[in-house]
Amino acid sequence: MTAPLVQSNTGVTLLGGGDFAHDDLDMALGLAPLLVAADGGADGALAAGRMPGAVIGDFDSISPAARTAIPEDRQHRVPEQDTTDFGKCLRLVSAPFLIGLGFAGLRLDHTLSVMTALAAHPHQRCVILGPEDVVFLCPPRLSLPLEPGLRLSLFPMGPARGRSTGLRWPIEGLDFAPAGRIGTSNETTGPVELQIEGPMLLLLPRASLSLALRALVPGLVLAG
Repeated sequence: MTAPLVQSNTGVTLLGGGDFAHDDLDMALGLAPLLVAADGGADGALAAGRMPGAVIGDFDSISPAARTAIPEDRQHRVPEQDTTDFGKCLRLVSAPFLIGLGFAGLRLDHTLSVMTALAAHPHQRCVILGPEDVVFLCPPRLSLPLEPGLRLSLFPMGPARGRSTGLRWPIEGLDFAPAGRIGTSNETTGPVELQIEGPMLLLLPRASLSLALRALVPGLVLAG
């Protein structure tokens, strides 16, 4: 097992090279105060007036100016090309939870690779913050104290099954698969309980970020 390059007792904000709002970065850092940039995300961090605590990636997109500005001992070049920079961060960062920003809403191939990496690292509690949604890999059991009428989508990343309470369309007895049944645009009827077998992504409106983190990390206390 590869030793982590970054270890934190607090949440970590992962910043990718895609578009993001500076207000979203401020919000993420309020919840997960250690900033780790994935390769070219370092440029975005500096442009937002934030110095990353670490940069991880193959360094094919970070600018020379960013490399000069960031202390060398914070730069962790991982030259292998078998994984994405986001995947490298998931593998090499150890923290109670992660918030990913700048990984959704730009190039579709990059977004799909992020979803694949989430499924490949089930040990991580990582929530991706997008323009409209938050998305994370659902653990085997999850309790979400949601209000009625919220959109909740389930997207399988492989064969998956489950049980649910609190959904307008229950999932028990259904076989999910990427090229088969998916669970887009379900609706909550109140607090949700899920039991999931197999890799399943869960999407909620982005206002549910803090709630999702508390559900993924029992006992977590967030200032936000």
